[in-house]
Amino acid sequence: MKKIALLFLATILTFSQQIFAQGCSQCKLLAEQGAEMDESSFGTNINSGILYLMIIPYILILFLFRKKILAALRMVFLKK
Repeated sequence: MKKIALLFLATILTFSQQIFAQGCSQCKLLAEQGAEMDESSFGTNINSGILYLMIIPYILILFLFRKKILAALRMVFLKK
C-alpha cells in the first residue's frame, strides 16, 4: 500500500508542472525589464539575481552549523 501511495504521489508531482513553474518574483522582474536592455546586460542581471537567491541558504547553513563544520575541517587538516 505504501509503494502505491508513493508512486501515486511521485506521478502527481511529476506531471503537475504548474506547481514548480512559478518562478521567483526577482527573476520575473528582471526578465520583464530585460526586454528594454541589450542582451549582455540582461544575462548579467539574471545571473546576479540567481546568485543572490542561491547564496542565502548557504550562508544560513554555515551560520547554523559553524561548529560542526569547523570541527570537521580541523579533523581533516590536523590529521597526520
